Amino acid sequence: MEIEHICSLVVDAAFKLHKDIGPGLLESAYETILAAKLEDIGLVVDRQVPIDIQYEQVHLPSAFRVDLLVEKRVIIEIKSVEKTLPVHAKQVITYLRLTNLTHGFVINFGTPMFKDGIKRLLNDRPSSVSSCLRANQNGSGS
Repeated sequence: MEIEHICSLVVDAAFKLHKDIGPGLLESAYETILAAKLEDIGLVVDRQVPIDIQYEQVHLPSAFRVDLLVEKRVIIEIKSVEKTLPVHAKQVITYLRLTNLTHGFVINFGTPMFKDGIKRLLNDRPSSVSSCLRANQNGSGS
């Protein structure tokens, strides 16, 4: 499946969820429901994916967790706050760089208007991470 099609399905499902439920739930509730909706339309979704980091001789198991990983290609960070901060986008860009993926989203279900709560992020430099730093998804062998 093309990456743009996956992204389009993610946006459509998140929009419908925001429209149907609106703001006010915990992030974990939106994460659970969005994952189920994406699985219902045939996408493979992993939740709370731990990522190990190796920097030189230091190994950090489960250094961070990706909220949703769709089709092993798109990272989604779920928020339920009044307003996202620049650090949220930086977080996803870092996740993309460390996992060598190109597409990600910050989706904030806490905003009254869906368009104000979604930010699409692209890693246009997938191999820009220092050779001293490596990240691997737990259990995936990548």
